[in-house]
Order: sequence, then structure tokens, then C-alpha cells
Amino acid sequence: MGEIAKLQQIIDESNNLVFFGGAGVSTESGIPDFRSVDGLYHQEWDFPPETILSHTFFQRKPAEFYRFYQAKMLCDTAKPNAAHKKLAKLEAQGKLKAIVTQNIDNLHQMAGSKKVLELHGSVYRNHCVKCHSFYDFAYMKENKGIPRCSKCGGIIKPDVVLYEEALDQDILKEAIHAIAHADTLIIGGTSLSVYPAASLVDYFSGKHLVVINRDKTPQDGMAELVINQPIGEVFEQIK
Repeated sequence: MGEIAKLQQIIDESNNLVFFGGAGVSTESGIPDFRSVDGLYHQEWDFPPETILSHTFFQRKPAEFYRFYQAKMLCDTAKPNAAHKKLAKLEAQGKLKAIVTQNIDNLHQMAGSKKVLELHGSVYRNHCVKCHSFYDFAYMKENKGIPRCSKCGGIIKPDVVLYEEALDQDILKEAIHAIAHADTLIIGGTSLSVYPAASLVDYFSGKHLVVINRDKTPQDGMAELVINQPIGEVFEQIK
């Protein structure tokens, strides 16, 4: 049996499917991946992205932080690809119970998914650090320089988990619960190198573990099925 046929069989047999995804799910939609050869690491900035996207850097050099953030993190041209759409369809059918994502781009929601647990937050939510007023994606995109609150003048910070910051504990608990109760876990588009997010897959004790990623991952040896292809191309072949 071929890889796609095997994946189809696993999905058909599943009633409590959870998807755990990373940057590779969005690269086919045109969102750059930090760690890929053509990703953000290979573009010209005074500091590496992991330094810029840290809590310390945000506080010490907000102007440089926002120069990078507005240029590289606020992508409004990306559209959901076949993977996003198929996952939304599986949820509508009652098979998929949750998407646990490391992405911050809202593409799963754009595709129609309802239960999306965003471990690292979202660029579509932003709040003033002083009065906590909410600002949307468009406001951040239109503002050049350091975005300021129109009510109190405070800096507006994206609801994105920066390096050195803790994950939202409620989201984390929900993700652990979903993974622990799944009969099938599909890991897609992630190298499983970012912690603590990557450690969540250790809570899975269900029947089918599937890994769909271009490169090898630490979970490959544990998986029933490993497909080293772009995830959008894989899901395009699933009925």
C-alpha cells in the first residue's frame, strides 16, 4: 500500500483526530519559514530573527523590532492551501477534534477551522501594554514605526509569544488534553525543534501516529507512517 493510501485509511478509521502543525504548513501559502534555506535567517538584518523576536529586544529596541515585524511577520497576501482546507473539512465532518499549531498567521481560521489552539499566539490580535485596548491586523500593518495606542499612547504589542516568554497556560492545557485523548495524531510541517511546543507530542498514546514533513523529525522512529513531502501536496490527494 502506498503512503497516501495508508494515510487515507488511517484518516478513514479515525474518530478523534488531532493535528499538530508548524511553519511547513504555511510555507506553501507563501509565509516564510525561519529555518528553511530561503527563510528569514538568510535575509539581511543586523540581528538574527531569534534575537529580534525576543522579549528583551522588544523592550530595548522597539523601533528595530517593529521594522522587522512589519516587514516580515505581517503577511496579508497568504491564502489557505490544501492542507488548511482539508483539515477544516475533516473538522466539519466530525473527525478532527483540534488543531494545535505553532503558527501565528490565522490561516487555519481563514480556511474555516474552529478549534485552533495557537501555542505561539496570533498576529491578528494586538493589545496596548498600558490600557490593554485591542488593535487588529490592519492597524498594525498601516502603522509605520512603533505603533501607539490611540487612547493612551502606550506601545501596542502583538499577542505573539516572543522568545523568553512563557506559553499561555490555558492553551497549553487544552492542547495537552486534546493530544492525550486523540486516537490519531498527525504531525505536519514541523521539525519538532521548538520547545516547549515540541514536547506536547509526548502526551499522545493513541493508535496512529503520522508524521508529514519534508525533513526528518525526532518522532519518525515512533511513527506508524512517515511521509517526506510538502504537506499541502499530500492533503491534496486525500478525499
